[in-house]
Amino acid sequence: MQYIKYRTGDASMQNICLTLQYDGTRYLGWSRPEKDGQHKTISYKITEILKKLTGEDITLYGGAKTDPGVHAMSQTASFRTGSSASADDLRRMLNKYLPRDIFIQKAKTMPERFRADLNAASRTYEYRICTARVYNIFTAAYEAHIFPAPDIDAMKQASIFLLGKHNFRPFTPGRKKKGTEREIHDITFRQDEELLTVRFTADDFLYQMPAVLAGTLLEAGLGIRTPESIKKIFTGEEKAGAPLEAKGLLLENIRY
Repeated sequence: MQYIKYRTGDASMQNICLTLQYDGTRYLGWSRPEKDGQHKTISYKITEILKKLTGEDITLYGGAKTDPGVHAMSQTASFRTGSSASADDLRRMLNKYLPRDIFIQKAKTMPERFRADLNAASRTYEYRICTARVYNIFTAAYEAHIFPAPDIDAMKQASIFLLGKHNFRPFTPGRKKKGTEREIHDITFRQDEELLTVRFTADDFLYQMPAVLAGTLLEAGLGIRTPESIKKIFTGEEKAGAPLEAKGLLLENIRY
């Protein structure tokens, strides 16, 4: 692998932000603890190549922590480096050595204090559901398959109770007990022929929260629960729906 000469000293450090896409099928998410399959994550693949390109130990800050199997249309990640290479040179070198299911779209130098994780104002995920009687094998890797189609009006009614700031602890299987308050800004639905897309925008999401939200709304659409039952999930009287398959979930964008 080709190495790039780098400068030393904090005064010459660059703060670079990457915009990237990836197919998350064969990865264990954006990041994981070292002893828990870290080498099978998106951030690890990028960091290891940056380390070889620059000769530095790189810390990569992701705008969103996508879960195992989840895809990204527009993820962001920032890092500091003393490399003398331009942001675009690093982008080209990364794309040369990264696996084909990870692609760096853009790279640009940012102000010193910018961090992709801390400065994000909102994240948007979308969940795709094929509602055709027979699914398309060429898109099946990126869509869940539900037939007959759920009642979108019932899903919309249920979504109203999720909007705003709440403690979303009941909507994650994670062990986190504190700091679980999040604010959902918007939930929208789009039906294009035989594809239903549910889009969630929030300040941030807990572990598996987008997939659990989608699963809960789907239960309302299938008549398994009433839209009003969402209120009982927050009070602990009922449980949220099971998370839908990760393959249908996509990180659409991150807004700063």
